[in-house]
Amino acid sequence: MIGENKIVIAAAGSGKTTHLVEQAVKIKGARVLITTYTESNEAEIRQRFFDLVGHVPANVVIMTWFSLLITHGVKPFQGGLFDFPVTGMLLVQAQSGIRFHNNNGIAVPWPEEEIGKHFFDPTGRVFSDKLSKLVIRCNDKSGGAVIDRLSRVFPYVFVDEVQDLAGYDLDILAALARSSARLLMVGDPRQVTYLTHHERRHGKYADGGIVAFLQQELPRKVVVEIDETSLNRSHRNSAAICAISSRLFPALPASQACKCPGCRRGPSADAGVFVLKTADYAHYLASVRPMQLRDKITSNGVDKRSPAMNFGESKGRGFDHVVILPTAPMQKWLVDPTAELKAQTRARFYVALTRARLSVAIAMDWGAGPLPAGFSLYERGRRRDVGHDA
Repeated sequence: MIGENKIVIAAAGSGKTTHLVEQAVKIKGARVLITTYTESNEAEIRQRFFDLVGHVPANVVIMTWFSLLITHGVKPFQGGLFDFPVTGMLLVQAQSGIRFHNNNGIAVPWPEEEIGKHFFDPTGRVFSDKLSKLVIRCNDKSGGAVIDRLSRVFPYVFVDEVQDLAGYDLDILAALARSSARLLMVGDPRQVTYLTHHERRHGKYADGGIVAFLQQELPRKVVVEIDETSLNRSHRNSAAICAISSRLFPALPASQACKCPGCRRGPSADAGVFVLKTADYAHYLASVRPMQLRDKITSNGVDKRSPAMNFGESKGRGFDHVVILPTAPMQKWLVDPTAELKAQTRARFYVALTRARLSVAIAMDWGAGPLPAGFSLYERGRRRDVGHDA
């Protein structure tokens, strides 16, 4: 059972969700909230409970972050700010609540005092990028009653994929850390492929800076234990995949492959990390049957006759074999690891690399130069080791 507040920094495939479920099962006689960003991860948490104990315990509530904010953050306390019904949430991909565009084409939002227009669309749906800010406003207006009620309803609050939270979400985490609730967070700062919104607030912590936020923004008396070792071993990726994917984030501890007998099957002829020439792409799909991973649905090179997923969509999933169709910046980084790679691109590439249990193939025509350390060249069902050992 957890004691004080804690954040566990986890490697890909290390069992983040399983860890939360195991901790929740230990708690008896108190309600446990488990919240996460995506609906798919919410479903995965439920499945882990069924796998572990055959059911979701009656004292455990599983909700997406957005559902939590509307249900427990806005609706019970909205009367202090506005008196119209909240009809749901509108997921937005760009700045919302725009009043007009000025002569320079710059969007001018409705002022926050115009609550019905700043936070909501005309049908009463709260904009997803403003939801956490609205919760903070409700909490301030009620004298802290939002967080007080939440901590009494749920003495234990578990947050999965905490690295995806940003902006005012971090203020909510900080308030929970200061409350009577015990806060357990797990996440991988290398996997910030989603963000709940793109609010400028706390912008310097947006790209995987959750630990820095907790260290720098919380009062000294609010203790959050930082655990970087318990979940640092991948039960999915091979040692070669761990070594190569870790190069994307040299400032963070390198992940290691676990040595569990149940995770490590016997040698496979298809195991490894390869550069795959485009001329051999169709042959590779037919012989290895990997999952194709692409940046977006419009990415070129995907064989529509075989399964494919976007990088972000694949997060949380695992496959024996994957083939990655890298973007141009990813290709440049492979050739020159000092090349610029934006934070979101770096995170998506890390997610793609770490989906595989046995093999990763990067589909690109390399040229005459030496391959990166740990890579081999795949040719028509055989590989030629021209890289260095990982």
